[in-house]
Amino acid sequence: MPLLTISELLSPEGWLNQTLSSINEFLWGWHWHSILIVLAVCGVYFTIRTRFVQFRMVPEMFRLLCESAPLNKKKNQVSSFQAFAVSLATRVGTGNLAGVAGAIAVGGPGAVFWMWMIALLGSATAFVESTLAQLYKRRNGESFIGGPAYYILHGTHWRWMASLFAVLMILTFGLSYNSIQSNTIAEAMHSAFGFDTTIVGIVLTVLALVIVFGGIHRIAIVSSVMVPLMAIGYFVLALVVIVMNYSLIPDVFRLIVDNAFGIGPMAGGMVGVAMREGVRRGLFSNEAGEGSAPNVAATASVSHPVKQGLIQALGVFTDTLIVCSCTAFIILLSGLYDNGTLEGITLTQSALETQVGSSGKIYVAIAIFFFAFSSIIGNYYYGESNIVFLTKKKWVLTVYRLLSGGFMVMLGALASLKIVWNLGEVFMALITLCNLVAIVILGKYAFVLLKDYKSQRRQGIKSPEFKRSTLSEIEKDIDAWE
Repeated sequence: MPLLTISELLSPEGWLNQTLSSINEFLWGWHWHSILIVLAVCGVYFTIRTRFVQFRMVPEMFRLLCESAPLNKKKNQVSSFQAFAVSLATRVGTGNLAGVAGAIAVGGPGAVFWMWMIALLGSATAFVESTLAQLYKRRNGESFIGGPAYYILHGTHWRWMASLFAVLMILTFGLSYNSIQSNTIAEAMHSAFGFDTTIVGIVLTVLALVIVFGGIHRIAIVSSVMVPLMAIGYFVLALVVIVMNYSLIPDVFRLIVDNAFGIGPMAGGMVGVAMREGVRRGLFSNEAGEGSAPNVAATASVSHPVKQGLIQALGVFTDTLIVCSCTAFIILLSGLYDNGTLEGITLTQSALETQVGSSGKIYVAIAIFFFAFSSIIGNYYYGESNIVFLTKKKWVLTVYRLLSGGFMVMLGALASLKIVWNLGEVFMALITLCNLVAIVILGKYAFVLLKDYKSQRRQGIKSPEFKRSTLSEIEKDIDAWE
């Protein structure tokens, strides 16, 4: 295929983007309110049934996270902290810097409010899906493997639905989301340093392939080091910007709330758009209910499924209420949020540049490299666990590694911003609906597990243990627990 044809194919005006845009508008344009309602209803349902677990058990979440922080000394096993780090690596990425900017650029400041709401409700959903992933995980040599495809198969016994989810997960995270991450890195590097996007794509591809061919253990080690450092660094920078503009903070909160509810002369017509953008970008960022984090939550070696469920719920808070809010405040304090010429990562870079000078653009480029690259390797593993679910043939896994860590990373660096986002959001809507059906059906087991965990804690047991007899009715479907 001639280079010109490839360029036309990947351009915003090309037929590929036009087709994806049409599908995307169908899912998020005509039916975005349906997806919003389903997410909200599930979040409220799980919040009530777990008795507000995401609020009441925050201290327990931090206790468990701190206890599991040291690297697991058991060879070929993934610690609870490492599993948390890998899931946070995929959550904290493009969605936090470029996605938030896109939500604000299209939906206005009010989109930030709806991102917060979907995170507060979604953390209960995240608790349920990750607890179920632990319950139904399977042994994989000396470690574990699991996720929605596994709890759908062994929990509902609907093999067709489990296989459908596995395919969607591979297409969504292993392939399309990786193109979004590499696209953002390439754009940021080009904007800050003038680097050719093709060269950036080649470098990213080589780095990604080196890590993904090392499997989950190498991914876990890299993520457990990279994620805490980058998240803390970005939070400190945002805190500096906020302190520099502390007198404007009340105005920023007022701007967010007013636009979220259509208060003010210009905000009335933006409420629907703000909700749509806040939900879709918030979901892309924190992934609550999407069925992604359970894939790595299942790999953790813990004594009770609820432990990892609580830690994964904390990941949603960390992603949206902290990191996404950092980006939102940087953009809103800059006053560039209504600049029609800026979008995606370039808006975040320009906003930070107004606060700390030209070094801001460079800092964002470096930050997005680590944020997005950690997402690439985490996304890859989500796809791998589902490849293994579908087939044990090693050559299939090798082909997938080349496609996920190689082809799609390179494609994302060359394609337009609109194409990669449209591709990702088409699959995001489908995979979310599929997972929500499963966890609503199986959620009752997560509620029983939570009750069992809290009962043991009230008895003074510091580290509760799960026994299969607790759920005797499904004992035969539980493989990885004594």
